[in-house]
Amino acid sequence: MSGVTGNQDVDIDLAQLVRGVWARRLKVVAITLLGAGVAFAGAKMISPKYRSETRILIEPRAPAFATAQATDANAGQLLDELNISSQVQLLQSADLIKQVISSQKLYDLPEFDAAANSSALGDILIALHLKKSPLANPPEERVIDAFVERLQVYQVPGSRVIGITFTSKDPALAATIPNAMAAAYLAKQSGAKLDSNSEATRWLEPEIENLRTKVSDAEQKVAEYRAAHGLLPTNGGGNFQTQQLNDISAELTRVRGERANAEARAQSVRNALSSGEASDTLQDIMSSQSIQRLKGTESGLQSQISDLQTSLLNNHPRLKSLRAQLADIKTQIRQETQKILASIENEAKVATLREQELEQQSNKVKANSAQAGEDEVGLNALEREAAAQRQLLETYLSRFREAASRADKNSSPADARIVSTAVQPVDPYFPKVVPIVVVAALATFIMTSIAIMLAELFSGRALRPTSSAEVEERIERETVEVVVAAPPARTPASSMLAVHQEEKDEQQDEVPEELVPEQPEEENEFSIASVAHYLIGSRAPLAIAISPTGDNGSAATVALARTLASAGSRVVLVDMTGSGHPTELMAQGRSLPGVTDLLCGEAAFGDTIHGDYLSDAHFIPQGTSDMRRAMRGADRLSLLLDALSSAYDLVLVESGAADVAGVSKLTQSKTVEIILSMPEIVEEEFVAAMTSFEEAGYERVVLMSGGNTDGNATVAQQAA
Repeated sequence: MSGVTGNQDVDIDLAQLVRGVWARRLKVVAITLLGAGVAFAGAKMISPKYRSETRILIEPRAPAFATAQATDANAGQLLDELNISSQVQLLQSADLIKQVISSQKLYDLPEFDAAANSSALGDILIALHLKKSPLANPPEERVIDAFVERLQVYQVPGSRVIGITFTSKDPALAATIPNAMAAAYLAKQSGAKLDSNSEATRWLEPEIENLRTKVSDAEQKVAEYRAAHGLLPTNGGGNFQTQQLNDISAELTRVRGERANAEARAQSVRNALSSGEASDTLQDIMSSQSIQRLKGTESGLQSQISDLQTSLLNNHPRLKSLRAQLADIKTQIRQETQKILASIENEAKVATLREQELEQQSNKVKANSAQAGEDEVGLNALEREAAAQRQLLETYLSRFREAASRADKNSSPADARIVSTAVQPVDPYFPKVVPIVVVAALATFIMTSIAIMLAELFSGRALRPTSSAEVEERIERETVEVVVAAPPARTPASSMLAVHQEEKDEQQDEVPEELVPEQPEEENEFSIASVAHYLIGSRAPLAIAISPTGDNGSAATVALARTLASAGSRVVLVDMTGSGHPTELMAQGRSLPGVTDLLCGEAAFGDTIHGDYLSDAHFIPQGTSDMRRAMRGADRLSLLLDALSSAYDLVLVESGAADVAGVSKLTQSKTVEIILSMPEIVEEEFVAAMTSFEEAGYERVVLMSGGNTDGNATVAQQAA
């Protein structure tokens, strides 16, 4: 590349890309005009095609004399979404297409014969057996295939309207075919209704005759049963015994009332006579004509006596005679009253006898009525059967009359109507010359510009080296010690999640010996190099580091990650400490997005992965979001670790002075590597941590203690 050394970092110079295109602007314009001209010529050479459309509205239609109930019942089924889709398929059926082809005589048109429209390219493809020869199909099938390719039937979204579109080189034919399709469809639908009515009448005729015989037989059985059991019908709908019992009960009630009335009248007359009260207040006595006549005579005698007493003495013969007559009249009144009392008593006795007689008749009729009730059970069953047969016969007769009335084709319109007929188009719908030329010119311009930019990139003219100050600053930082020294200022590392799973699968099952750091014999078995050697040999995807003593243990974990990276392992360290000390050792500052930002949803997954400035190791810092808010999404940590395990050889989680419960939240597996990072062993803390993890079921617990100068030196040499 011009101006760029082999080991130098480079960037793309966008300004140079634009200048390269501008320098060749005449060539770009010429090629663009050439592409537009070719597109214009090609569009003019293509035969124009015309398109027209007919629209049909699906709705229930019935003659004016049809009942509203039947219309509403059919409407719900017809306007169903599935039914509309079925009508679309019916318009595309082979029978309907063949009918239209025959009626329009399309077999004679060369436009619908693929064999007559063969091209040189098509003949070559047929010769190479890359395309099926149209002559292999019969002529009828070729016409149908050509017709289907030009036909489009669809449902207008959000409506019950079906559109029929046809494309042809002949504008008149483009308008004729959709109208012919719609007419054939309506005729087919109307014919289907006529066929349904005809089938209904043919089926109903023998059924009606059969039902008439059944109704006659059922009614005959009812009449014979009535006559055999004496169940004569009455006006009220019941049987004769029941009606007779009702009449006797009503008469008995009336006679009992008359008897009680007569006894009450007799008792009142008897009480009046025994007490010596005047009988003028009794209606039965005063209503007697004899009593009325005697009362009139008595009144006249009383008047005469009163008149004569004023002029005659009491012992006068005239007064005595009148008094004798008055006494005789009173005697007659008492006698007549006794006769009336006897008459009333006789009425009571007659009513009593009538009551007894009616009770006897009632008992007899009750016995007969009970027997009649038992007989009516069978009668009711026969009447129900006769009523059911009669009702079914009436229903069939009604449907037969309705179906017979719709035998004419005008009485059974199709459940659809044409709302828009196809008209002969004036302008072709394809090709559209102006849009084709514009799109072709734009595409030619873009492709030419991209080709020029790629040429600039491959030639190196559009690449520029990074500043030498950054390179020098990085070399100075690489001389700092790995573990104890604080990192100087640097630019933020870019996201480095470009490691693919394919690279991990291509690795060999056994780790090459040259990638495993040699363990010095004088170094103890718990050193950082020893633990790194153990992790590489175990091929564990996840290791959790616990630092009971604080930040010095976290610094040792950082050294472990760098040692693994120097040995060729792809390792990422996840800072889950509260102090964020691993982030301070591996990055410029603590303002980089990390775990807390990812859990809070404030950073993308790729933006949280950064590169260590002293090694090839990657790390995910603590983050800048609120820790409490981030812990609400702690259940997603296991998903994060699984995703990292699929991209790295080892995921190293530094969790600070965490306990068993904190480790269990990170992963449910007991087969992870647990590393107790204690540069200086504190016996009490070590024993307590080891015991708690073993009791919790973690069998892989490794102690990491002591210095690692050799490992640090290896990292420094690699950075240099």
